[in-house]
Amino acid sequence: EVQLVESGGGLAHAGGSLRLSCAASGLSFDNYAIGWFRQAPGKGREGVACIGGFDGSTYYIDSVKGRFTISKDNAKNTVYLQMNSLKPDDTAVYYCGAEVRLGGCSLGRRDHWGQGTQVTVSS
Repeated sequence: EVQLVESGGGLAHAGGSLRLSCAASGLSFDNYAIGWFRQAPGKGREGVACIGGFDGSTYYIDSVKGRFTISKDNAKNTVYLQMNSLKPDDTAVYYCGAEVRLGGCSLGRRDHWGQGTQVTVSS
């Protein structure tokens, strides 16, 4: 059974930093790409960044480029999202999602989701 468990959310001031973790079990990064998504109150779920499991390639949406960094530790089967220079607009529930994919990554459909972790950025 595939499980994704997010952690690391919390409260930060604008300009601050947080690091989110997504611990995966029941899957191999060789066959899955992992993405981070977020959903703000009253809005739909938005893809933020992703990383290819096999090749480690990354993709970011424009609004987080230069501020967020996605990375992975294969030995720990964990993907991280380092979030710097946080803005109030980054406030959302952040989810990680796994996609069956042999190369690259996308922010489209997911095969598995975590339960989410709340990130709140105060001004």
